[in-house]
Amino acid sequence: MTTAGTGRRGAIVPLLVIATAQLMLVLDDSIVNIALPSIQRELGVAAVHLPWLVNAYILAFGALLLLGGRVGDLWGRRRTLQVGIALFVVASLAGGLGQDAAMLIVARAVQGVGAALTAPNALALIATTFSDRRTRDAALSLYGAMSGLGIVIGLLLGGLLTSTLGWRWVFFVNVPIGLLVLLGSRRLVTAERHSGRLGALGAILGTGGMVALVYAITRFAEEGFADPVALSLVAAAAVLLVTFTATQARSSNPLVPLSLFRDRNRSGAYLTMLLVAIGPMGTFYVLTLHLQQVQQLSPLQTGAAWLPFAVGIVVGAGLAPKLLLLFPPRYVAASGALLSAAAAFWLSMLSVDTSYWSHLAPAMFVLALGFGLDAIALTQAAVYRVDPGQAGIASALLNSAQQIGVALGLAILAGIATTVSARPENADLGAAQALVAGYGTALTAAAGLLLVAAALALVTLTNRVPAEPDPAASAEAGRPDPDLIQTAER
Repeated sequence: MTTAGTGRRGAIVPLLVIATAQLMLVLDDSIVNIALPSIQRELGVAAVHLPWLVNAYILAFGALLLLGGRVGDLWGRRRTLQVGIALFVVASLAGGLGQDAAMLIVARAVQGVGAALTAPNALALIATTFSDRRTRDAALSLYGAMSGLGIVIGLLLGGLLTSTLGWRWVFFVNVPIGLLVLLGSRRLVTAERHSGRLGALGAILGTGGMVALVYAITRFAEEGFADPVALSLVAAAAVLLVTFTATQARSSNPLVPLSLFRDRNRSGAYLTMLLVAIGPMGTFYVLTLHLQQVQQLSPLQTGAAWLPFAVGIVVGAGLAPKLLLLFPPRYVAASGALLSAAAAFWLSMLSVDTSYWSHLAPAMFVLALGFGLDAIALTQAAVYRVDPGQAGIASALLNSAQQIGVALGLAILAGIATTVSARPENADLGAAQALVAGYGTALTAAAGLLLVAAALALVTLTNRVPAEPDPAASAEAGRPDPDLIQTAER
């Protein structure tokens, strides 16, 4: 068995494996959306069932992240990641061969299960596999970049595949990618498994609460905030999650060790990530509607229009580790949120004939730049220096905050846009003007949420610049690198 991490030498394959796995999971958040009209026409899917081709994935992914992270802690993160990727590949193949709505919905749900097993363990494996601080930070930057790039690539690739090879290839494309990830995953570092077992009661309560919460959010996005089913689900989620928290405090094998939240820095990272995800991802959704419904761009043109966002993500994720060696995380995260807030407010001033090159494109870049800085700063705060047996669940909590934030962003901003557009004073202006009024108000709300995220980062995150460790000195002293998470794998 191997417990040492991978330094700069030999890091290329593990880095590509983790980054590609994350790209594939995030890409599936958006790639199927583009193919929905084609799927509906060819298979005769009823309109009431069509949203479930998206929601089944979101629900399973978001609801099972905590379970996936804890299973990785106990069973081995590399093994759990491999099982997750294998499930994802099989489900993608089944989706591509799907003959009716039921088969596609089940395939999407299984993809979500595979994603929930993969995502938190891919993030935790960064700390396991890369022992050198700079290499580990570079891997984290690439991981963060994939989180934003995947959405844009999904839009582009979905439009391209649907218009050329057909909608089935939005599923089939995952098969060769997933098989390559599985092959390369053998290069990831392994170690002994951690002791402990998965508490059945905690797993049932926690998973049930997350299912109810995520489903409620998807219902709010579709039916509005007065939907009685969604409100009932929120109540059920509250009861389940409060009971879950009470049981975790007394459990000898908690699914979520509550000690994780005693670190104000880590708790602040989770809360800030929730708000940060609401802002940029909700903005992404609203602006995509503007590009298609007001500026009349095709799906493929819309995907191409988001390329400045992709560039901003890469720049922000690459710049963040360098800044974090010079400035405390609170200032890096707060600056990122402020940049995104400024971009969202800039975008809120759009009009029917807003210029793409002088208005939308630069604002998209700044929005993503801020998000890239936030993603890396908050990820470091959440998963660096965590207890060895809790790295997987710490990563899962961050992933859960981001997924719930994305879903909330869609629900809140879409709800605001729809409500404002439907007001009589806006409806009388004409369809395009009414839509623009709704989108502008929603984007202003996004800017406000991001300002709150900046304030939260300043209040909760550490004011200390983490010292870069000296692995050689640590080895000579007979102690482990204090900044390295020695996670446990089978």
